[in-house]
Amino acid sequence: MRQILIAAAAALALAGTARATPATDAAEDRCLIGERTDGYLGVVAGEAVDAALRREMDEVNQARSAAYERLAQKNGVSKAAAAAATAERLINTATSGQCVQDASGSWVKVP
Repeated sequence: MRQILIAAAAALALAGTARATPATDAAEDRCLIGERTDGYLGVVAGEAVDAALRREMDEVNQARSAAYERLAQKNGVSKAAAAAATAERLINTATSGQCVQDASGSWVKVP
């Protein structure tokens, strides 16, 4: 139950700037970057991204890290648990054509 509450709170917290930017959204839609199982964006294996996109992705990940820290403190769980719960929700709601990591860490394209 606690994980579900954390995931819901995390999804709300990430709805703002911590969620994405127009550039990262476009890169996700092109399967250049995707949602990792640890709650952060990552470059899909075999893909190359330019420095500007990598900077934006890093900024999103830094904002997510801060959001996970706040959620962890609020819910009395570890930061990793807050991030993992959010990752599960983000991966499960990825849209067709986007790439996400599966439980083994492999990148898969959402049908």
